[in-house]
Amino acid sequence: MSSPDPQVRAARNPSSPSAVRGPVVAVTGAAGGVGALLTERLAASEEVRQVVAIDERRGECADAVWHILDVRDPAIADKLRGVDVVVHLALDLDLGSDPAARTAYNVRGTQTVLTAAAAAGVRRVVLCTSAMVYGALPDNELPLSEDAELRATAEATGVADLLEIERLARRAPRAHPGLNVTVVRPAVLVGGTDTALTRYFESPRLLVVAGSRPAWQFCHVEDLCTALEYAVLEKVDGELAVGCDGWLEQEEVEELSGIRRMELPSAVALGAAARLHRIGLTPSPAGDLAYTMYPWVVSGSRLHAAGWRPRWTNEEVLAELLEEVAGRHTVAGRRLGRKDATAAGAAGATVALLGAAAVVRRARRARRLL
Repeated sequence: MSSPDPQVRAARNPSSPSAVRGPVVAVTGAAGGVGALLTERLAASEEVRQVVAIDERRGECADAVWHILDVRDPAIADKLRGVDVVVHLALDLDLGSDPAARTAYNVRGTQTVLTAAAAAGVRRVVLCTSAMVYGALPDNELPLSEDAELRATAEATGVADLLEIERLARRAPRAHPGLNVTVVRPAVLVGGTDTALTRYFESPRLLVVAGSRPAWQFCHVEDLCTALEYAVLEKVDGELAVGCDGWLEQEEVEELSGIRRMELPSAVALGAAARLHRIGLTPSPAGDLAYTMYPWVVSGSRLHAAGWRPRWTNEEVLAELLEEVAGRHTVAGRRLGRKDATAAGAAGATVALLGAAAVVRRARRARRLL
């Protein structure tokens, strides 16, 4: 008896790979964080034919095809042959990373992935940066549209790398005709993340700069993954902002968190933050403070028009963040051990760090006078 026609066999066995006519999707940074969550989600999707997972170590998703290599390795082009869409999530935004090494990895990695994707015939690359690229400024509209000018500066952690990635994204379609590039920009990302903005909620007091106008918008990693899936399946194009609907005022954040504020004049807060970072006492540069002072809320209108909706509210994400950071003690972005926090106390730890900066400043002034 002759074998059944392949199309007939596929119709009888809809779970077989040949029955799925969706894209083959490669995910970089697939072993951890957002990359691991997205890899699992895409591997379980009936709209995706196959997932190719790329990282420097093997992750836990058994349904993906794994390739172990550094995304800066030009050999990645061979691993992308036959792939329709690449989601590039291999970024280093760790507060503890050496800034020069971090930039070398982030920028060179993105350049290599874009070039390799074009060489391999990939039709779409999805990049993930942050809504921080819009900048946190007192005259920002509430909310910002996706087409708003990117007015961020390079003064906050990792933002210089993200702005360079945005530049590469704009150049890529011109350098590689036929390559479509989509950029996804999440608000404050929560869910197993560690950033200067999530550490803000590990402090014994919420630092508020006098005269500032904070507006808090969060993005849960699960909502980021569904937004990335929309981009992968070509349900939406262009630059995409993603976050919870609306925002929380500073007073609402304080009421929901139960953490009281510590208000400082702008010159004191920014000056102390700059000095503490310069002498190595804190990982966060003064530029990070702007994102706790002024609004950078995004509308997410393109995703909404395509039918996407966040499953999480700002209130729910804040509650999860507070649960995640419970028991951690951070002052001015610097994590303290339990012993340090107990000995210093809430206000005492802040005063100690500010005092340390003042001591260093006085010592330097004295040396100049000698």
